[in-house]
Amino acid sequence: MDPNNHMRHSVYNDYAAQTRVGMFSDFNLSITEIGRLGFGPILFREETKFLKEINLLEIITVTCALTTMRRDGSKWSFLHEIFKEGEDDIKAAQVVVDGAWLNLESRKLGIPTPKLQEVMNRFPKTPNFEWLPDKT
Repeated sequence: MDPNNHMRHSVYNDYAAQTRVGMFSDFNLSITEIGRLGFGPILFREETKFLKEINLLEIITVTCALTTMRRDGSKWSFLHEIFKEGEDDIKAAQVVVDGAWLNLESRKLGIPTPKLQEVMNRFPKTPNFEWLPDKT
């Protein structure tokens, strides 16, 4: 909580990150296993739009869906929406992240393994999802 007695701004992003990591586990690929495959996710941009305050003890739901991705899975963007539980589930925030995969050995951007690509291809996608062009 912050001094205004609602959820601190950075916690919205923490919930989004936890949801992203959890989604990999939901598709049977934990963040630990991704590390064993030699990759780690990195973010280039994280943008949060605050729409409604979230107060102490309010129940929230966080969604996560791809908005863009390269066909090889090397770069991607996710949209997270945070809803307050209620009669009409009010959207409280929107978090957009742009990222890529870091090869943990070379410490450079890399193309993920086929297993990682297969899992990401199964992720939920927004209605306006777009494939990013291959790198040139």
